[in-house]
Amino acid sequence: MKLLPFVLAFTAWSLCAAKKPNILFIFTDDHAYQAIGAYDSWLKEHCPTPNIDSLARDGMLFEECYVTNSICGPMRAAIQTGKYSHTNGFLVNDNKFDGTQQTFPKLLRKAGYTTAVVGKWHLGTHMAPQGYDYSEVLIGQGPYYNPPMRLDKDGDGKHDEVVKHIGYTTDIITDLALEWMKTKRNKDKPFMLMYQHKAPHRNWQPGPKYLNKYDDVTLPEPDTLFDDYKGRTLAAYQQDMTIAETMNHGDLKLHAPGNLTPEQRKVWDAAYNPKNQALAEANLSGKDLVRWKYQRYVKDYLRCIASVDDGIGRMLTYLKETGLEKDTIVIYCSDQGFYLGEHGWFDKRWMYEESLRTPMLVRWPGVIKPGSRNSDIVSPIDFAGTFCEISGIEEPQDLHGRSILPLLKGKTPKNWRKSFYYHYYEYPGYHFVRRHYGVADGRYKLIRFYEEDVDQWELFDLKSDPNEMTSVFGTAQYAKVQNRMVRQLALHRKKLRVPEVDPPHSVIQRPPHRTRVPTSPQ
Repeated sequence: MKLLPFVLAFTAWSLCAAKKPNILFIFTDDHAYQAIGAYDSWLKEHCPTPNIDSLARDGMLFEECYVTNSICGPMRAAIQTGKYSHTNGFLVNDNKFDGTQQTFPKLLRKAGYTTAVVGKWHLGTHMAPQGYDYSEVLIGQGPYYNPPMRLDKDGDGKHDEVVKHIGYTTDIITDLALEWMKTKRNKDKPFMLMYQHKAPHRNWQPGPKYLNKYDDVTLPEPDTLFDDYKGRTLAAYQQDMTIAETMNHGDLKLHAPGNLTPEQRKVWDAAYNPKNQALAEANLSGKDLVRWKYQRYVKDYLRCIASVDDGIGRMLTYLKETGLEKDTIVIYCSDQGFYLGEHGWFDKRWMYEESLRTPMLVRWPGVIKPGSRNSDIVSPIDFAGTFCEISGIEEPQDLHGRSILPLLKGKTPKNWRKSFYYHYYEYPGYHFVRRHYGVADGRYKLIRFYEEDVDQWELFDLKSDPNEMTSVFGTAQYAKVQNRMVRQLALHRKKLRVPEVDPPHSVIQRPPHRTRVPTSPQ
C-alpha cells in the first residue's frame, strides 16, 4: 500500500509526458524581419509588433532562418511537404500543388490531431487543402477587404461553398481562426491550426483603424535606397522591382481599391485624399519623389502589420484565458523576407539577405528558455520534421528538412547544417529576377545566375559587406573561400538530387509585360 502514492504519481507523470502539445502556426505573407520590433533594424523603433515581440520575450528568436525559394507558393509547398521545390513539384507561382503527396497535416491527422487552416492558402489549385479537418481559405491572393473564401467544413477535401465576408481581411481571418478554436475543433484531441494572413503582401492596403498611423512621422530610410547596382552582375540591373519606377498607382494609393463598400470608401477617401492632394501640390520629381514613394509604401506596409499584430494579440489572449497556453507551441513565421527599400526595391525572390531570411519566433512554455536567441541555420522546410518529432510521429526519411526540437531545447547537434542551399526559378516572370541558385553559411554567400545570355557568379562576405554591395567572386583574396563554397554548393546539389536542367513546369505560362526599361551597367 505504501507504493500506491508512488505508482499514482508515476502514472500521472507518464500521462503528462505522453500528452501531445497543441500547435498554433501563425503565418504571414512577405513579412520582413526588419519590420518586427524584436529584430534589429533601422525600423526597430517604429515596428508595431508588441504581440509578435512577446514570442521572442517568452520564447526563442531565430536569427538565421533561410527560405528555399523566396516566393509565396513554392515556400508554402515546401512547408507542407518538408521538401525543396524540385521534389514537391511546385517551383513557380504558376504551378498547381499536388495535394495527394505526403504532407505534415496528413501525418498529424493520422497521429490523432485535429487540423485546420484558415486564411491564405495560395497553392494554385481549386482542390481544398488536403489533410485538414476544417479549412476556410482565400481564393488565390485574395483581397484586403470583403474577401470571398472557400470553405471545407467537414474535412473531406472538397469545398462546400464560397462564403462572402464583409470587412477587413486580416480581422476576418482572426475571427475565423478564433471561431474554430472556440466552437468547431474537436476538444478531445490536440490541435494543429495554421492561422495564415494575406498581409502584408502587395499592395499593402491598411485596415480602417490604421489608415492615418504614421501621418506625423518621417520614417528612416535604408542606407541603400539609391543603390546604383555597381559591383554585382547584370541580374541586379535587369530586375523590375524598384520603388522609383515599378510601383503603380494602386501600390501608392493614388487610386482607391475598387471593391470597397460605400462606408469603407468614405473612410478610405477621408484618409488618403488630403495626403494625395498634398502630393499633387508639391509637384515632386527625382529623388524627392522616390523618397515620397518610399514613405507611402513603408507606412502602408507597417499599417498592415499593425492589424496582424492586433489579431495575434487576440489569439494569444484566448490561449491564456482558456489555459491552453501552457500546452501550446506558438510559431510565428513568414513565407520569405521582403525589401523595404533596400537597394531601392520592394518584393522578394533574390538570395540576398532581405529576401533569403525570414522571421521565425517560437514559444513553448516549459521547453524553451524565455528570451533565447538562436544563430543556427534553420528553415521553414524544417517544420514538417519538427511537427513529426514533437507529436511522436516517426519522421519520414525522404524529408529535406530536419527537426529543430533539439535547438528549441537549447542543444545544437554536432552534425547540424553549416550551410544552406537556395534555388529560385521564376524567370521570365514578375519583376524579372533571374534564375539563380547558391549556398550560404551565415558569413559567405555564393550565387550563380544561370541563363544562356547571363551565366554569372557572385560571392559576398557578409562580415565586411553586410549590404551585399560588392561581389568578391574571382578575387585573389577570396580564392580559398570561393573554392570551398563551390564545393559546398556541388555537395548540396548532389545530396538534394537537383536536376541539371530545370523541369518544364518551372516556366510560367504567361510571362508578364515588363513595366520599366532596366538600367544598364556603365
